[in-house]
Amino acid sequence: MAAGLGFLRLPPAVFWAMTPRELSAALNWRAARSAPPLLTRDALDDLSARYPDSV
Repeated sequence: MAAGLGFLRLPPAVFWAMTPRELSAALNWRAARSAPPLLTRDALDDLSARYPDSV
């Protein structure tokens, strides 16, 4: 319920009318859109050079 009403901000009537498959698809779509971009190898190398581990 928290995912449908809170995270997706669905009205209660829409949430309760959804099938589990529809809810899963909506959550997967929303999570993919809000996920940060993947870190590329070049970006990781750049971060490693700027912030080396102190051993």
